[in-house]
Amino acid sequence: MGCKANEAPVSRSELSAAATTPQAAFVPIGGNTWKSNRQAAGGRVDVQGITNWSNEQVYFTTYVRVAKQGPVKVWLNLRVPQGKTRLQLEALEKAETVTVQGTALQDHYVGEWQVVDTGYVAFTIRGIDRKGSIFADVAAIKLEGEAVDAQTKYVKNNEGNFYYWGRRGPSVHLNYPLPDETDIEWFYNEVTVPEGSDMIGSYFMANGFAEGYFGIQVNSETERRVLFSVWSPFNTDDPESIPDDQKIQLLKKGDGVFTGEFGNEGSGGQSYLKYNWKAGTTYRFLLQGKPDGVGYTSFTAYFYAPERDQWMLIASFRRPQTNTYLKRIHSFLENFMPEYGDAERKVLFSNQWARDVNGNWVELTKSQFTADNTASVGYRMDYAGGRAGADYYLRNCGFFSDYTPIGSWYERPATGSVPQISLESLVYMAK
Repeated sequence: MGCKANEAPVSRSELSAAATTPQAAFVPIGGNTWKSNRQAAGGRVDVQGITNWSNEQVYFTTYVRVAKQGPVKVWLNLRVPQGKTRLQLEALEKAETVTVQGTALQDHYVGEWQVVDTGYVAFTIRGIDRKGSIFADVAAIKLEGEAVDAQTKYVKNNEGNFYYWGRRGPSVHLNYPLPDETDIEWFYNEVTVPEGSDMIGSYFMANGFAEGYFGIQVNSETERRVLFSVWSPFNTDDPESIPDDQKIQLLKKGDGVFTGEFGNEGSGGQSYLKYNWKAGTTYRFLLQGKPDGVGYTSFTAYFYAPERDQWMLIASFRRPQTNTYLKRIHSFLENFMPEYGDAERKVLFSNQWARDVNGNWVELTKSQFTADNTASVGYRMDYAGGRAGADYYLRNCGFFSDYTPIGSWYERPATGSVPQISLESLVYMAK
């Protein structure tokens, strides 16, 4: 999936000498480029750049965010293993062609473009004609000119596997502050994915907490899931290495729910229900966190499907070495498939409530917008969130040019609409 984590990136010396002036940028293909037809053979994007490109129906688009207007000159850093190749580079409603050859990586000048507005610029590379078996191996795009400065944004290198994370795109979050010195046992949230925003690779996470997360996914063109996971207290990406006394224990699962272990981004217990949820429909999520007083806390997730007009148990997990009620509750939006990191997605969250151990419901009308490291270092700037009418929203990927300052606070109007739920019947369901 995505870039090969153990493969070293092409060094700058291999690509060619990078420009050292403030008005130049050397944009690696491996972290900033997407293929036009994700399933088509005859070309791919990996950490080396565009490789094995033989299909003339496949083209590639690289995205760079500029903060200045003005001219920019463009070079393609590439090699042609056999014969000559003719390529077209299109950007800002202008296309230039270039004929290239040579088996060593080198810069080939393509032309000059005029940047008339700030924001993301898409550079599309097409194969026009070739004499050899492939068009070219393209490693980078070099930009130089007045429109390029220190605020030009793109994934600059593969340190920390950033080509992978950059192509996944920025993850964005809404954090809901809880009342001070209050033990919160229940967290309720409502989620609506607008029509057209249910892109493959999306995770619309409704009920996050310090020890896990709960939401809905788009896993493929034919499969969607309701996913609930709890991290083990043992910090590892390998679930096989978790000691028995620190493994997440399954207490109960709902009908048709798969349960197992997960890894790679922490490890723990995972559950999911394959469910064909629909864009444009509002779904309800309810999470319980309850300590037993002897070193364990149970976390239980319920999902309300209006198509079935009922609450469904997803799973109840028991976490060892844990004595806490719900903390750090939040929602987030992420893309977990790098090949779909160029597709925009959006989600609405509404009517958030928390219930304390004494049975008091508290409406959560404030939230803070945050984002992950891909956003905070400025490698991707296509992220946004905040208030949309009576709802909150999150938006990411797609290379839109406006963005929300990280750390911004928002407040939605109170609804006073306390969730009408028979908690006793749900608790009984989970026993």
